[in-house]
Amino acid sequence: MAKRTRELGARARFDLKLMLAEAGKGKAWTDYPKKRALFCQGDPADAIFYIQKGNIKLTVVSKGGKEAVLAILGAGDFFGEGCLVGQTERVTSATTMSECSIMRLKKSRVIRLLRDQHGFSELFLCYLLSRNVRIEEDLVALLFNSSEKRLARVLLLLANFGKDSKIEPVLPKISQETLAEIVGTTRSRVSFFMNRFRKLGFIEYKGHLKVHSSLLNVVLHD
Repeated sequence: MAKRTRELGARARFDLKLMLAEAGKGKAWTDYPKKRALFCQGDPADAIFYIQKGNIKLTVVSKGGKEAVLAILGAGDFFGEGCLVGQTERVTSATTMSECSIMRLKKSRVIRLLRDQHGFSELFLCYLLSRNVRIEEDLVALLFNSSEKRLARVLLLLANFGKDSKIEPVLPKISQETLAEIVGTTRSRVSFFMNRFRKLGFIEYKGHLKVHSSLLNVVLHD
């Protein structure tokens, strides 16, 4: 099943740029600087986005003003798809974490693309299924794993370990406050574990954060 899913995804990705360009009526990818808001919580939900390059974070703010990071997405990810199932307002905010190249596709165009382009519908289905699995894994990790394991898992996911795409051991700049929000712990605990990972040789700081595959030992160790 996993092999079949990868095959479908590979075929669908073959003409993805062409299909998206056609759906966007020839519009090029839009380049965004770091810390640019793509949409905010409460904005009209009338389009989805596809990331060609860079990273964005999805956040939500409670009525009391507390902000939480729901996800960090990168190249090959879609976001904003809630509009396809009746969402009229954004329930999250999307902000670039680095320089990004992103295409915005109106809801009506995406619906036509899903109906008329079999390759795109296969890719989009594979993406949604993979994202659903990721959400389930996040929930299991939150319920049963220690904050140290959750932090290690987040760093590995950000580096694309375990994905079919190319591993990117050098991560985009991300604050310990943001990591704490994702992991569900305090900044002081994140700082403690990051220092521990560095002393053990699992990560290193040289202007950027670099993640080594040996960090998997933290996740796999009982």
